Amino acid sequence: MAALLASSVSIIHEVFGFTDNVPAHRATTKIKTKERLSVCICGGGNGAHILAGLAASRPGVESRVLTLYADEAERWTKAMESGTFKIEIKGGGMSGEDVEVNVEPFRVSKDPQYVVPGAQIIILCVPAFAHKQYFDAMAPYVGEQSTIIGLPGANGFEFQLRGILKERSDLCTVMVFESLPWACRIKKFGTSVELLATKAVMDGAIHRPRKPSAFHHNHLASFQYMLGDHPQLKIKGHLLGITLTAPNSVLHPIIMYGQWVNWDGKPQNKAPLFYTGVTLETGDLMGSVSDEVLAVAKSIMDQVPGVNLNNVKHIYDWLNVTYDEIGDRSTLTTCLRTNKGYQGLTHPCIKTDDGQFLPNFKFRYMTEDITFGLAVIKGIADIACVPTPSLDKVVYWAQKTLGKEFLVDGKLTGKDVKETRAPQAYGLVTLEAILKEDVDITDPGGRRVSQVIHHPVKF
Repeated sequence: MAALLASSVSIIHEVFGFTDNVPAHRATTKIKTKERLSVCICGGGNGAHILAGLAASRPGVESRVLTLYADEAERWTKAMESGTFKIEIKGGGMSGEDVEVNVEPFRVSKDPQYVVPGAQIIILCVPAFAHKQYFDAMAPYVGEQSTIIGLPGANGFEFQLRGILKERSDLCTVMVFESLPWACRIKKFGTSVELLATKAVMDGAIHRPRKPSAFHHNHLASFQYMLGDHPQLKIKGHLLGITLTAPNSVLHPIIMYGQWVNWDGKPQNKAPLFYTGVTLETGDLMGSVSDEVLAVAKSIMDQVPGVNLNNVKHIYDWLNVTYDEIGDRSTLTTCLRTNKGYQGLTHPCIKTDDGQFLPNFKFRYMTEDITFGLAVIKGIADIACVPTPSLDKVVYWAQKTLGKEFLVDGKLTGKDVKETRAPQAYGLVTLEAILKEDVDITDPGGRRVSQVIHHPVKF
C-alpha cells in the first residue's frame, strides 16, 4: 500500500518527457516543455472521488470532474469551498500506518463544456447503465487527442462509444479495464474519501487511433502515474477480450438463476447467502457458460488469424488470480464458498412489512449484468456462429423475469436488443466490424508485431 504514494521517477520522466533516461521498452515521444496533463473524471461516486483526488495529488496533473447526477456538481463544489480535498489511505505509510493526503480543490461541473475540452484523458468511473448519458454529454467536446478510459469498461463499452461518437471514435485512444483498482468509500461527500485496499494488478486492453494521436504523452504511463505504483496496469490482447471475460456478468446472473429459477413465489425468512450459498449445480452451470465464452474467443481467433483474445479468462481462473483469500480451490463451487471476501454477502432482496424477504430482480445483478453483460456476449457469439446453450438458458429465464425480449429462437433478435450494448444494437453484425482494425500478432519468437487491418465501420 505504501507504493500507492510513491511517484516512480521513471514514470514521471516518461509521462512528461523530462529526460533521456527512459528504458527502451517504455520510450515515448519527447516534448520540450513541461506540458500539463488535464484529466476529466466522469462520475460522483466512491471511485470518482478517489480517482479525482489521486489525480489532483500528482504534480503536473489538472484534475477535473464531470458529474451529471442531480445536484452532485453543486454540492461537491460547495463542499470544497471550506478547504482542501482529503484522501485517507489505510496502511499507506512506509511502516503500514494510515496516511492522509490533502489536495487543493479542483473543478467540478455538470456542464461538459467546462471540463471536457482540452482533457487529454477522460475516465468514465460510473456504472454501465450511465455510460450513454456521459458519452452523449461529452460527444461535442471530445478532441482528437483524447484517451477515453472505461474503469471498468464493462461489456460493450467500445460498441456504445463508437455508436455515439461515430467517426470521431477512430481518432481516440480507448482503454478498458476489467474492474476498479481499489476498495474505497466516501467519508464526507465532496471533501474526503477513504482508500481501503488497492489491487496488485489490473488487466486491460487498448485500441489505438487510426492516425497518430496529437496527445504527446504515453497513454498507459500517464494513467499509471495518476494511480501510483499499484495496481500495476497490464495491457494485453484485444478490447473484445475484456468484454468477453466479464466476471460480474458470469457470476451474478448465474447465481441469481441458481437460487431463484425454481422459486415458488413465497417470501423467505431470511435473505439467502449469495456467493457462499452456491450449489454444485450452479457452479457447474457457471463453468459451462464460461467454457462457452472461451469457445467464442477461440472461434474468433480461428476465423481471423492475428486477433489476440488470449486475455479472455475462464471464471475459475479469474477467481484464482484475483483472490488470495480462497480457502479451497479444488472446484469453482468451493472457490466461491470459501472466499473470505465473500463471506456473509446475501442476495439482493426486498424486505416485506412483516420482516420477510423477496428477491429483488430489479437489482443491478439482473438489470445491468444481463443487459450490459450476458446479452453482449450472446451477441458476439451469434456473430461468431458459436452456440451457447448454457448461456441461453440463463438469459431466457432472466428476460422473462425482467419483462424483456432479447433472445428469440436462440438468437439475439428480440425487440429489446436496442436496450443492450450488444454489437447488434449499433449495426455491427460482422467479425470485421466488431474487431475494428486493432490486431496484436505474436511471431514464432514470441515478439509482438503490430498489424493494422482496415475494416471501415458503418454506423
